[in-house]
Amino acid sequence: MKPLPALAALASDMTAWRRDFHAHPELSGEESRTAKIVFDALKDMGLSPEGGIGGAGVVAVVQGGEPGPSIGLRADMDALPMNDDSGAEHASTKPGVSHACGHDGHTATLLGVARYLTANPPARGRVVLIFQPAEENGLGAKAMIDDGLFDRYPCDEIYAYHNMPLLPFGEAAVRPGATLNGYKIWEIDIQGVGGHGAAPHKTRDPLQAAVRVASEISSIIGRHVDPMEPALFTVTKLQAGASHNVVPHEASLAGTLRATSPEVIETMWSQLQAICDGVGRMTGCTLTVTEIAGVPPCINAPAQAAIAADACASVLGADKVLRDLKPYPFTDDFAYMLQHAPGAYMFFGQGGPMVHQTVYDFNDAVLPVASSIFARIVEDRLS
Repeated sequence: MKPLPALAALASDMTAWRRDFHAHPELSGEESRTAKIVFDALKDMGLSPEGGIGGAGVVAVVQGGEPGPSIGLRADMDALPMNDDSGAEHASTKPGVSHACGHDGHTATLLGVARYLTANPPARGRVVLIFQPAEENGLGAKAMIDDGLFDRYPCDEIYAYHNMPLLPFGEAAVRPGATLNGYKIWEIDIQGVGGHGAAPHKTRDPLQAAVRVASEISSIIGRHVDPMEPALFTVTKLQAGASHNVVPHEASLAGTLRATSPEVIETMWSQLQAICDGVGRMTGCTLTVTEIAGVPPCINAPAQAAIAADACASVLGADKVLRDLKPYPFTDDFAYMLQHAPGAYMFFGQGGPMVHQTVYDFNDAVLPVASSIFARIVEDRLS
């Protein structure tokens, strides 16, 4: 393992940033403190950051010595609505909010890259540093793009990474083509007629409708999706009722559907709506399906995936880079940015508990490694 000496020397600074972010997590769309720290740090480095892009987004540019391509590097900043049971000294100070996905580490990584590049600017071109809000709800990348991100800061290529506990520390994975599922976050509101539990025939039971929908969802993948296509339907919420003897008047379900094919995603979506229509006719309830957010599959461009893999190999060693790992079922709205510029999404191993677990904590040893890989990409493209 060969992190760049200058970035290894910045490890303590990156760790301090990361642990501060971890202790003060902010949910999607609420990243005001994090964005201010990022903005002020970039300004202190001599850059001219712009804030408020797509909400709390922050962008800064490091100019090279001569004209050349623009390379985008992106980090996400938001946290999750869950408790922090890590037991770390820097554990979340906000009950019910924690950096259980490691975006604190991603943000600290890119700040380290920014400090390195201001002291070691590329020979040509420029580097666009993108600090994105609201990745967890799938709305942040599109909001930044709709707010003119790539109009004001066009990128010829773009790169991002995610820490990956499923890989041991010291390994990386990057592949061409589909690397993450796309998804739709959906909610179903069910309105019925409540009443006494001993007179269900006088009600239109929304709880029964909810249970039927939840059960029928399993048939979508089994009967409407090509078995050779990866697809995933998950019900994560079912709420109804508050008493043992009252049939509720409303119920709700929520979850996600995911696939690496946009066509499969649309098939699953249309079949979910068909199921709700059928259950509504059968039960007499009114079922309303709403798409809360939608993100396309994350597709790595072949050339940029190879560039990223070579950068990983230069830091970790060629035998530590997986170039043909199957796509992960997770989702990242960085996919929207990849629709505007060819690029690659990488995974850097860190071991330990999986993300989205209450005991998860980002592995600080990843910071000099991840920042060095970003710096190697810049060096390769802009030397």
